[in-house]
Amino acid sequence: MTAKRKMQAKGAQVIGAMKEVVGRATHNRKLQAEGKAEKSAGHGLDASEKIKDAMRKHGQQH
Repeated sequence: MTAKRKMQAKGAQVIGAMKEVVGRATHNRKLQAEGKAEKSAGHGLDASEKIKDAMRKHGQQH
């Protein structure tokens, strides 16, 4: 995983989590949902990069 992509994934997860907490604290359902979506997108990006890394590593072993 490139450092840039890893930082993007972690950044989205952190910002999403913060939005979710603020949305919950202020009873702003739209912000809370936006935070959940952004956090999920960050997890998805992280997972896809891990799969790419595993496939590259597997391809180099053969």
